[in-house]
Amino acid sequence: MDENRESQDHQDFLPKSDTISSIDSSALDDTNNLQFQNRLDLSELQQSVNKIKQEVGKIIVGQKDMVDMLIASLLAKGHSLIEGVPGVAKTVTAKLLAKSLSVGFSRIQFTPDLMPSDILGTSVFNLKKSEFEFKKGPIFSNMILIDEINRAPAKTQAALFEVMEEQQITIDGNKFKLDAPFIVLATQNPVEQEGTYRLPEAQLDRFLFKIDVNYPNLDEEIEILSREHELKDKSKTDVVTSFLTGDQIVKYQNLVSQIVVEKHLLKYIAELIVATRSNQFLYLGASPRASIAILKSSKAFAAMSGRDFVTPEDIKRAAIPVLHHRVIVTPEREMEGVSSKQIIKQIIETVEIPR
Repeated sequence: MDENRESQDHQDFLPKSDTISSIDSSALDDTNNLQFQNRLDLSELQQSVNKIKQEVGKIIVGQKDMVDMLIASLLAKGHSLIEGVPGVAKTVTAKLLAKSLSVGFSRIQFTPDLMPSDILGTSVFNLKKSEFEFKKGPIFSNMILIDEINRAPAKTQAALFEVMEEQQITIDGNKFKLDAPFIVLATQNPVEQEGTYRLPEAQLDRFLFKIDVNYPNLDEEIEILSREHELKDKSKTDVVTSFLTGDQIVKYQNLVSQIVVEKHLLKYIAELIVATRSNQFLYLGASPRASIAILKSSKAFAAMSGRDFVTPEDIKRAAIPVLHHRVIVTPEREMEGVSSKQIIKQIIETVEIPR
């Protein structure tokens, strides 16, 4: 009798299941109704980003990370290096992205016999005026697609140093500024492929991201075949619509530069970079240019997510594609098969995340 009463009393203290569900649902409704008011209006930027993804997604199956990083590099005023074996849609993706933008586009196929003047331009003597005139090369555009950048020797690759860093070229003592926006998308085959030249560290450091492209899985492969069959005789680029102008891109780039980054997050970025310089598995750590690259790309990721402030997750998302081509693994670890990505992941796990 007493046991039944104690059991009944105990049950009286427990909330009824209906009460729990009603509390949870009301709390959930309140949470869903919470809206954080951004100091910056990012709605138009988000709509444009989604539109780019839709246009590129008409042809490209999967590869969401690659598309996201290409868009982020565009917003962060950075250049991207895309690496993968031949045939995984590196060049096609870059062309489709360029087609969705209503800006100037040039494609340069790098070959072993390509000269710097073939890229930058050259001075030609005008017989009528009896003076030299500068004929601009294909680099004078808004979006440059360099196909198989590691097929050309170092002399030709070095022609890109100034233009990628300072958005200008110097020829015969004259400086020529390039119009904004300016972005270089370069593709390369893995260095193990025949007929390739390893890019020097100074060249790699010019790229904001190095994007690795892997093979599609079975379902994606089937979808690729289905879409190719449906295209019939249509060109892939004809399916994509151009809608974003150069002025709009510059506007978005200026908007991204205003994204808020708290001081403790700046310290977090610095700690990640410094950790690469003291890591026993790395022969060469990251430079201050790498920390600036993480700062810019994390702002871009935040804006693409609709936030006007950076979170630690944005920084962690940017860390690997920004760092893994800027550090060099020690020969001993490289022989053991340890990659720079693995070491950077370990560094991210060891550095304390600010709260």
